[in-house]
Amino acid sequence: MSDDHTHVQEFFTARAAGWDARFPDDGPAYDAAVADLGLREGDRVLDAGCGTGRALPPLRAAVGASGVVLGADLTPAMLQAAVRAGRHRDGQLLLTDVAALPLRSESLDAVFGAGLIAHLPHPARNLRELARVVRPGGTLALFHPIGRAALAARQGRQITPDDLRAEVGLRPLLAGSGWRMTSYVDADDRFLALAVREG
Repeated sequence: MSDDHTHVQEFFTARAAGWDARFPDDGPAYDAAVADLGLREGDRVLDAGCGTGRALPPLRAAVGASGVVLGADLTPAMLQAAVRAGRHRDGQLLLTDVAALPLRSESLDAVFGAGLIAHLPHPARNLRELARVVRPGGTLALFHPIGRAALAARQGRQITPDDLRAEVGLRPLLAGSGWRMTSYVDADDRFLALAVREG
């Protein structure tokens, strides 16, 4: 396992048990972001870096019983927390690295990534892997329940221009990884970048 993976697993393993309790009011933001993804009944969607699975219930509601919902995460403790919360009933949980997904090319309609991009060790390569598993015209949502400035303040740091979520850098990063950004919102109460998989 790479040092990047070890660091991510250590970070999230230590926080998994109390993760949902730390952010009890995020549910409506997740619901709104999933709605913006524009899923339809029967769609196939991946929650990449699903953590405790907070997006799985709204994703299941969006695609219905005929759809497919997958939740992939690198940290066993986060997936165990998802099971304890009962969210495994809304989607199939996969213990896997989003940089090497065990999925066929172009097998999904959409990818949802909450808080994901900051934890990708090789963002361009990792976003290309997400593009690989999504059909042309499919969608990607990069989401966080609070915006960049609010998150920086929460973490006691300054917002910087080299932040991966800054529009000036994210747009070309996505473009070079097989995605075309269609919408960008960075407000106090949420961050959401939507992109379409290029054909």
